[in-house]
Amino acid sequence: MKGKLVPISNLRAQRSVRSRLAQVSGMLTLSVAWYGCGGGASSEPPPAAPEPAEASAPLSMQQNAEPPSEPEKPPAISEAEFGVHDGKPVKLFTLINANGLVLKAMTYGAIITELHVPDKAGNKADIVLGFDSLNGYVEGNPYFGATVGRVANRIKNAKFTLEGKQYKLAANNAPHHLHGGAKGWDKVVWSAEAVETPNGPQIHFTYVSPDGEEGYPGTVTAKATYTLTNQDELRVEMQATTDKTTLVNMAHHSYWNLGGQDAGTIEDHELTLMADKYTPPNGLVPEGGVKPVKGTPFDFTSPKPIGKDLKAAGGKPVGFDHNWVVNGEPGELRPVAKLKHPASGRVMTLEADQPGVQFYSGNFLDGSTVGKGGTKYVQYAALCLESQKFPNSINVPAWKDQVILKPGDTYRHTMVHRFSVE
Repeated sequence: MKGKLVPISNLRAQRSVRSRLAQVSGMLTLSVAWYGCGGGASSEPPPAAPEPAEASAPLSMQQNAEPPSEPEKPPAISEAEFGVHDGKPVKLFTLINANGLVLKAMTYGAIITELHVPDKAGNKADIVLGFDSLNGYVEGNPYFGATVGRVANRIKNAKFTLEGKQYKLAANNAPHHLHGGAKGWDKVVWSAEAVETPNGPQIHFTYVSPDGEEGYPGTVTAKATYTLTNQDELRVEMQATTDKTTLVNMAHHSYWNLGGQDAGTIEDHELTLMADKYTPPNGLVPEGGVKPVKGTPFDFTSPKPIGKDLKAAGGKPVGFDHNWVVNGEPGELRPVAKLKHPASGRVMTLEADQPGVQFYSGNFLDGSTVGKGGTKYVQYAALCLESQKFPNSINVPAWKDQVILKPGDTYRHTMVHRFSVE
C-alpha cells in the first residue's frame, strides 16, 4: 500500500497552532508527519526547525574589537590654586617629563615645592624639603626651594655704597643683610605661565621689583624659568634688567636630600666640588680673602662623605656655610658639583655659569621646622648648592663689579641639575 500524506484534519486548529508558534519564535514552521504502511510513522525525522535569529548586536560590538588602550599619561603641565597671599591668588604648577619625573612649583617665591626622581630600583622619592601648604612657606620658611634676590647671600653690616651714595638695608641676619631682606623675592607672588617645549615642560616666572624695595635703587624686572627636561634635568635660568644702577645676585635655594625629604640627614651623601679655592669668611661673611682648599676640611675636589669633615668645618652652628671659587671661566656653563647618595644610587650633578657656589649643610635646621608629611627637619636634613656671585661682593673692591647691574645690561644666570643613578 503506497504511503500517503495525511494532512492535519482541522485546518483552523492548524492555522491556530502555526500562529501561536510564529508568535513565539517568529521563524518556526510546522512540519507534516509522514505515515507509512500499516499506519506506522516514517523513520525519517521531520525537518529541523531553523535556529532562532539572534538579536542584532550594537554596531560597536559588530566591528572588530580593538584591544583595550593603555591608561592615558597625565598631562605634562597642570595647575591648581594653592591659596592667597597679599590678596593675590597663588598657583601651583605640576610638570611631568617624558620619563615620569615630577616637579611642582608655585608662584609664591617662585618656589619649587616637590621634585620626584627615581632611585636605582626605579622607586621615586621627593628629594626637596618643603611644606604641605602655603601657610608653611609664609610663616616659617628658611628659603626652601625659593628664588632669592635682589641680592642672595650676605651683605656685611647691611649696607653698601653705590655711585657715591650709601644705602642702608634690613639687617635680617643681624648684623648682616641676607637674601634680599625682610621681604625678599622669596616672599612675593610672581606672575607665571607654563608651556610645553620640545625639550620638556617649562614655567616662566616674572616679578617687577619697584624702585626702593628693601632699600635697593632701581625698578628691576626679574625672570626665572624652570624646565624639567626630557633628559632628566632641572634647568634654572634667571635674568634681570633695571632702569637705574643697582645690585643683582639671584640664586636658587632648594634644599636637597637625595634619599628623600624624610630620609634623615645628608651626612652619608658624597660630595664633589669642582673648586680648588674658597673664600674663608669672617664669621659668615667673606671679606676678600681667597685660599686653597687642599689640606683643609673644605677640600671636596674628590668625592667625600659630607659627614667626614662636618665638625671640623667649625662655625656656630657647626657645619658648612661657605663660598667656593668654581674652577673655570665665570660666564661659561661648566661643572660645579656632583652629589651622590650611595644607598639609593641617586646622583645629581650641577653645572652653572657663576663665579662661586655656596655649599650650605643645613646647619640652622634644628627639628623645630615640621615639613611635608609631618617630617621634622633636623640639623643636616638637607643641603643647598647655590651658584652665585661671591657673598658681600659689593663691599670688596676686587669683586664689586660682579653684582652691579646698569641700565641696558642684562643679568643672566643658568644652572643645570642633572639626575641619574649609579
